[in-house]
Amino acid sequence: MQRLGARIAALSGGAGDGPHDAHGAHDSHDAPAAGIDRRTFLKLTGMAGGGLALGIAPLGEVRADEAAAPTAKGPAAAPQAFIVIAPDNTVTVAVNRLEFGQGVHTALPMALAEELDVDWRNVRAVLAPAGDPYKDPAMGIQMTGGSTAVKHSYQQYRELGARARAMLVAAAAQQWQVEPSACTAAQGVVTAGNRRATYGELAQAAMALPVPQQVTLKDPSRFTLIGKPTPRLDTRGKLDGSVGFGIDTQLDNLMVAVVARPPRFGGKVRRFNADAARAIKGVAEVLEVPTDGGGTGVAVIANGYWPAKQGRDALQAEWDDSGSTVSTAALYEEYAKLARQPGRTPRADAFDLAGAARTIEAEYRFPYLAHAPMEPLNCTMQAEVAGGKPSRVKVWAGTQFQTVDQGALAKAFGLPPEQVSVVTMMAGGGFGRRAVPTSDYLVEAAQVMRAWVAKGHREPVKVIWSREDDIRGGYYRPLHLHRARIGVDAQGRVLGWEHAIVGQSLTMGSPFEAFLVKDGVDHTMTEGIVDHDYGFPLRLSVHHPKVQVPVLWWRSVGHTHTAFVKETLIDELATVAKQDPVAYRLAQLDPVKGARQRAALQLAVEKSGYGKRRLPTGRAWGVAVHQSFDSAVAYVVEVSLQNGQPHVHRVTAGVHANRVVNPLSARAQIEGGCVFGLAMIRPGFAIEIDNGAVRNSNFGDFPPVRINDAPPVEVHFVPSDDPPTGLGEPGVPVIAPAVANAVFKLTGKRQRQLPFVMA
Repeated sequence: MQRLGARIAALSGGAGDGPHDAHGAHDSHDAPAAGIDRRTFLKLTGMAGGGLALGIAPLGEVRADEAAAPTAKGPAAAPQAFIVIAPDNTVTVAVNRLEFGQGVHTALPMALAEELDVDWRNVRAVLAPAGDPYKDPAMGIQMTGGSTAVKHSYQQYRELGARARAMLVAAAAQQWQVEPSACTAAQGVVTAGNRRATYGELAQAAMALPVPQQVTLKDPSRFTLIGKPTPRLDTRGKLDGSVGFGIDTQLDNLMVAVVARPPRFGGKVRRFNADAARAIKGVAEVLEVPTDGGGTGVAVIANGYWPAKQGRDALQAEWDDSGSTVSTAALYEEYAKLARQPGRTPRADAFDLAGAARTIEAEYRFPYLAHAPMEPLNCTMQAEVAGGKPSRVKVWAGTQFQTVDQGALAKAFGLPPEQVSVVTMMAGGGFGRRAVPTSDYLVEAAQVMRAWVAKGHREPVKVIWSREDDIRGGYYRPLHLHRARIGVDAQGRVLGWEHAIVGQSLTMGSPFEAFLVKDGVDHTMTEGIVDHDYGFPLRLSVHHPKVQVPVLWWRSVGHTHTAFVKETLIDELATVAKQDPVAYRLAQLDPVKGARQRAALQLAVEKSGYGKRRLPTGRAWGVAVHQSFDSAVAYVVEVSLQNGQPHVHRVTAGVHANRVVNPLSARAQIEGGCVFGLAMIRPGFAIEIDNGAVRNSNFGDFPPVRINDAPPVEVHFVPSDDPPTGLGEPGVPVIAPAVANAVFKLTGKRQRQLPFVMA
């Protein structure tokens, strides 16, 4: 995985060593406390009279076979600012990820605090800026995605806490001239006999000591914090407004820019009325700028969002006829033809359907989907200028890809990466949209800044996307078509499963191609089906057509469609075999490979009362189970029809995600993933493209789940002492097939498309 970091560095202009803020913007321009640059974080060492940064760098990749080991070994690297211990015993932890609702701002400090043995009431957290010390220890880049934040950094942060604790104990032992074994550390205090010193009193001496080469981590039976429901550290600040999101960033003399983008992907502006835009009070500049995908647009820069938007509305822009001419209806027809032709074959088990007593044939269609996070895309930039060009740039953004984005921004500005500092801000959702290999919205903001500076301006600029901008001009979960043909014998046993998938590749041409594309097949499209655990022989064919529509991973990536196909067909096979769908799944799941899914399904069934409790008239049970991001999730749902549409009354979830660090956040992730996934079945929840232009514009024609449609979700976790697996995404894929299976019981009709077609 370390090669990924090197490849991204090469393609994006280098990763750099992180920002060198000694030559950056003045302190008055520092971001709010939720996302601070490295200089500001180190300056915390001076709070309350001289607390010091106690830093330990990550130890590199943690192999899966080492993740559960109680003893961690590895070479100590140069100290970096991960922990600040102030004289008042406040412990501030730098979180190396983006916090955008998943709770990592609390979970990773919990892992560190557990091993540090500190009073949790004294723990604070900040988001780390872009920088090498904060890279994912397994991926080699700083990122948040793939449900890896806690999975990859749980061990890392435990080690950070344990090494810091060892240094504090060593400092106390040296001061008291006793052996470290004579000292005890608990709740932020080191004691030896009747001697006592707080961590704050010992921090300076501890920093002078070498980082220990080896530490012994706690046995899980001694955990006092990990596994306990813990309120999030960022809750109060988000409620009272003291925590700043990216869109909240305020700097002296800040200007706001909005961009008029071509209606067709890759289109270019032909002409526009700059004078009409400038006539709007507050508009300062109207500038033509490059946009993503080789197009051009018009940036309107004003002293606030509203005048900038009014200026854009007044542009009277005309666009050329170049760019994409694709339409979703035509794509479905093209894909249906491709699905019947030979393609790439990532799996080709041997079987013969000639003797099948019955054959199930099904075609499934899945539309383009927008991410539509609650906080629209935004980016704030401030530049130092030399020779009429930016010479050093500071960026505030809620980004999932700090390393990728820092390199892409440096390339856009023609600067070394170390001259572009990226301050990680809180983000109001992302679902993959803030993890773009092309860094599209950030590079576009860089083009606006370059054009602004070229006009002689020096003020900082914030580029804001409207909801319509995001839905019409963003990246999308690809449109897919599946075709399945399954043969069963006279007893209902599966003889073989032929399957074809057609859809754009997410990773070809990106830095991720090297390890996600094999033999011409993008694993992100086949995950969840190519490696299914039901034991049926499978022949899988894949096509990756080239389409001029920008695509990107969407929360739970390929599992959003493969799980639906697999779990609705499994239900259909259970019907053919005349078996209960739960019993059928338990009988077919591989006892070893499918053990986690079996445990999750059995837990959900037990807690739901399935098979024991009688449902009210007009309701039906629905069941589905799926493993993604190394976690298994099963849903048992209760569904009725209201006004011809499915209404979900209750969801019971069984989840196997190994050790759960914070049950409060973990439960919220499954609840949120379930509701997020329910949107996929709603009428109108599909991005429709006609002649290269997106027809949708806002939540009115791309409807999310409303609060009155959100069912109660009961979440139950399978107990485990194994290291954590992913939780941010596995709750999404399972809900749509579970509801579809209930709808079949109510209507006798199988759902072959998302959103559902009920008529």
